[in-house]
Amino acid sequence: MLYPKITPQEIEQKLQRRFLKDGHLSLANLPKPSAFKDMDRAVARIVKAIHTNEKIMLIGDYDVDGVTSTTLINMFFRDIGVELEWIIPNRFKDGYGLSANLIPRIEGFDLVFTVDNGIAAVEAARMCEEMGIDLIITDHHIVPAVIPKAYAIVDQKQADCSFPYEEVCGAQIAWYLIAALNKALNANVDIKSYLGLVSIAIIADMMPLQHINRAMVKAGLQLLNRSELPAVKAFMEKLDKVVLNAEDIGFQIAPVLNSAGRMDDAKWSVEFLLSTNIYDARVRLDRLKDFNENRKAIEQKITNEAIAQVDINNDVLVVVGDDWHEGVVGIVAARVGRRFEKPCIVLTKSETGELKGSGRSFHVCNLFKITTACRPLLNKFGGHEAAIGLSLDFENLKAFKEQIQKEYQAENYDEQLIDPDILGELSFSHIDFELVNKLKAFEPYGQGNPRVKFISSNVLIEDVSDMGKEKEHRRFTFSQNGITQQAVLFKTKEVFHVGQVVSVVYGVNENHFNNRVTLQLMVEKFL
Repeated sequence: MLYPKITPQEIEQKLQRRFLKDGHLSLANLPKPSAFKDMDRAVARIVKAIHTNEKIMLIGDYDVDGVTSTTLINMFFRDIGVELEWIIPNRFKDGYGLSANLIPRIEGFDLVFTVDNGIAAVEAARMCEEMGIDLIITDHHIVPAVIPKAYAIVDQKQADCSFPYEEVCGAQIAWYLIAALNKALNANVDIKSYLGLVSIAIIADMMPLQHINRAMVKAGLQLLNRSELPAVKAFMEKLDKVVLNAEDIGFQIAPVLNSAGRMDDAKWSVEFLLSTNIYDARVRLDRLKDFNENRKAIEQKITNEAIAQVDINNDVLVVVGDDWHEGVVGIVAARVGRRFEKPCIVLTKSETGELKGSGRSFHVCNLFKITTACRPLLNKFGGHEAAIGLSLDFENLKAFKEQIQKEYQAENYDEQLIDPDILGELSFSHIDFELVNKLKAFEPYGQGNPRVKFISSNVLIEDVSDMGKEKEHRRFTFSQNGITQQAVLFKTKEVFHVGQVVSVVYGVNENHFNNRVTLQLMVEKFL
């Protein structure tokens, strides 16, 4: 596939174009909390509950966004000296979000409010109303055709909501709720200091790093790097980092925070983030690290089993296991999808005998759209363009597999599209620290502002060696027209030989080691 040759100046121009619509916003550009439909009503009800000593319950969610949202609300209530009880549903025992399973635990409360969930909780909302409990829902997910009956619903995706940005996460809405409560209560809490945790949620929930999301993450990263929170300090100790960036959060911190909810119970992650001293934080982080190591081992085993099942003739890969761990099937779907460069759905038999699982998209496929067309075959279904969750009866599996292939083909996706993250063909002569500094100016990179990749052709492998305990990584010395570059490729079983001439897709970064800074190509793949 041909990519145009590109110069450092053209790289800068292409990156600037990503921000033409909203420009480079700052915290001063944040819309006011009242831009959210029902925010003022929700705040007034919570203020009343605080002033009259009502019993208040918070319901969170078990992913990083939900864990962080729950932590933020807890911190604020702790800072203003108001008692708050909270529940994060257990993925295995309770299911997702505010559900009928939680109703016995909220009996006797006057006010219940949610973060990062609730917009589809029609049945639980009805039960709250019957029990005389006022319910406030704060969520950011797609609004279904039938919405719950609640005292207030704060969700920017409501048609009559005037908040100008549709793609924000649950923790951002939780932070806005805190900001509004802070003002209404004249509490004078430094709510800006909470943005460090908000930035973790924005990145982990894969929100586009544009408009206010970018502004909040930039400010949040600065705050994280000088944070006094014991949990943040413990993380930086464990990662041996002086400065955290968006990739550290996406690839190191988020998986650890996610692992408790995947493997056991997300309350452990909230308790870690709420640690009041470094000693507790270290102990709690070790527990999370254990969950994450266990998660990785299980995930690797299931990934290998799923890969062995794949029918590469299918456009959408659907694989099924008898006893695959429900908490990791989403990650497995992403890994298998990347391996075969196709959308992938991974299902496992639940205790009830139905199949439950997750799907991840690839390339330009709108997985939510094509799966929605199969809705009559499914028991439960939700998600968005890039990721879905679903369940179905085993007897519907064959029909589902057949229909989803047809729905994919009906969309006429062009899978030969040029990878939009590859900016062009770059000569080794242009790779220097000046280029790296140009790329740094557009950080943080992530969803909606992906870290850029380049391709270089006629590259000679001068040297190759193994790295890692399992020898699963490779270190290279490449040359092109007499100019050499060092490179690494992670997690590969491929064998390479000195003297091979290749085309390589990669990103460029700085490698800090032994007080020396060198340039390094981060290889994605060989073409």
